[in-house]
This record gives sequence, C-alpha cells and structure tokens, in this order.
Amino acid sequence: MTKAANFIWYELMTADPAGAASFYGAVVGWTIESEGLQTAGGVDYRMIGRSDGGNAGGVLALTADMLAGGARPIWIGYLHVADVDAAVAAIKADGGAVQMAPMDIPVGRIAMVTDPQGAAFYVMNPKPPEGSEDMESDVFSVTDAQHMRWNELATSDADAAIAFYKKHFGWGQEGEMDMGPLGAYRFLQRGEVMIGAVMPLMEGYPVPVWNFYIGVDDIDRAHAAVTANGGTVTSEPMEIPGGEYAMNAIDPQGAPVGFVGPRK
Repeated sequence: MTKAANFIWYELMTADPAGAASFYGAVVGWTIESEGLQTAGGVDYRMIGRSDGGNAGGVLALTADMLAGGARPIWIGYLHVADVDAAVAAIKADGGAVQMAPMDIPVGRIAMVTDPQGAAFYVMNPKPPEGSEDMESDVFSVTDAQHMRWNELATSDADAAIAFYKKHFGWGQEGEMDMGPLGAYRFLQRGEVMIGAVMPLMEGYPVPVWNFYIGVDDIDRAHAAVTANGGTVTSEPMEIPGGEYAMNAIDPQGAPVGFVGPRK
C-alpha cells in the first residue's frame, strides 16, 4: 500500500435523526439537516454541518426493518481505499466478513465489512467533486472541535487487530499506555499522525467495536449538555496526555460516543 488509509467520513446510524440533531447540536454545536436526502434504497440520509461550513459526517435513519434485522444505533467510520472490491476481497481472505457488498452511490463506491474480530467499518473510494480531485477529507482532526478527533478500537485480540490494520490500511503502531488490570492502550499512527488506539474489549462491550471521540470546545460544558439533553455519561472526564480531557457517553438514541476537549 503506497499511502496509509485515513478516516474520510463518519456516520451515525440512529432511529431518531431529529432527536440526534437536538442532542449533538447542544453538546457539540453541529447542525443536522431536518430533512434527509432519500437515497436509492429509500434511506433517509442527513448531513452533519459544522459551524465553519464544513461537514462532520452523516446521519442514516434506521428503519423499522433495519431495527428488526438487528441494526442498532452506532457510530461507524469510513476508511479510504483505492479499490473497494480488491479491499473487500483481501479483508474476506484474511478472516473479515462482508456486511454490505460493494455498491456504487453518487459520491463513490462503498462496502461495509467487519475485521476478523467483528468490528464494523466501511471502505470507500470517493468520487470527489469536479475540480476538487486532490481534495482531502477534513472530517478527522487531531486538534479541532466539531471534528472527530480520536478513533479507538476495542477488540478481543489486540495483536491480531493491529496486524490486520497494518497490513490492509498501512497504519503504524508505536507506543502504549498501561491501563493496569485493563491491559495496554496501544497507539495507532497514520504516517506521523497519531489517529487513535487499540484496547482490550471491556466488560459490557458485547462485540469488538470502533469508538469515536468528537472534539468539543469545553469538556465540562459538554458533560453538562450530555445529561441535560437526555444522554448518559458512562465515564467521567479524565485527563489525557497533553492536558485535555476525554469522556464517554451514550446518546439518547443509544449510540455510544466519546467527547474530547479542554477544561476551561
């Protein structure tokens, strides 16, 4: 692989887009469209807007049929690949599974897969707007509020997962933090940029999963807004290397989510 893959999009799957818009508007400052685009499959899809005019991702409305089929509210990330079909075949050959076969959508080609341990993500080869062929996604930022700032994989086999993402997406793994009885928190790099970490699956996690941390302007303001707007705090703000704070929550619709930012 010539260039390590980056997260180019994030998607909230939820049964209540309007409720999610209210919650994330209060906690993060995002604006989520009040009406969705009807996609080819009749799916309601809404864009998440940042206050700087950019997009932070999208919201996919879970239908009754999706919920009956086992779908649940969740955040899911999109990884950029040059060839979706080849990536899917290679992932499957290495023990991953295909949840949604490769398909074309107006903005590119996508597929949903799970890694060999069962954590779900999309792979995508986007179709950039005409005249913006060299444009890079800015939905992920290591520093900025209203962007996704950290990608955390909770998995049943950290060694195998790290080997898988190194092989298929070109990431590095250097450095770790000792979490005592909970095990090692092992950092992931895309080139020189630290993009996230891999950690052991904790009690209460039914399956391996990617967790994402959204940047906020003030962790204490965000914490208060989570509880005031129907969310549930699952871990209180904790200082992280660099002096900022991270916390975990479940949004009112049931999707786990993290927040990270300064204490003011």
